[in-house]
Amino acid sequence: MSIVKIKDKTFKTFIPEKEILEHVKVVADRINEDMKDKNPLFLAVLNGSFIFAADLMRMITIPCQISFVKLASYQGTTSTGKITEVIGINEDLAGRNVIIVEDIVDTGLTMKRMVETLGTRHPESIHICTLLVKPEKLQVDLDIEYAAMSIPNDFIVGYGLDYDQEGRGLRDIYSIVK
Repeated sequence: MSIVKIKDKTFKTFIPEKEILEHVKVVADRINEDMKDKNPLFLAVLNGSFIFAADLMRMITIPCQISFVKLASYQGTTSTGKITEVIGINEDLAGRNVIIVEDIVDTGLTMKRMVETLGTRHPESIHICTLLVKPEKLQVDLDIEYAAMSIPNDFIVGYGLDYDQEGRGLRDIYSIVK
């Protein structure tokens, strides 16, 4: 087990990169099967999902496209509850099969807002794909079709996830040492 210190917090290895990639492959295989002949548009939520989205896309074998949107709802280690769309969507979503690619779904409030926002653009379908989900923390009902892993309600960093904008480049996922 590895220990890292980021700012004023200490983190320990929680999920090694090898295990993460195994779970990403399972999700990619399911999407490849479910979305064959549908040419989905992957919509990756920045900043946190960029590593997951890159690894996922390398495992997708069907025709598809990817674009990015940036939402913000975190500050430090807690959600602010205020969700702001920073970078918008430029693609025409009408009639498209959209797969939202997120790093983590905890309360679900950000994802619910995103699904509602995308729904106004008349896509054929909207699917949620997340690296991590915290079932204990969900506050809204969401259909998360593609969740690579469920985790407890611990604060984590690494593999794109950050603590106050640091730690995203760690290859493994680390949980906070209490």
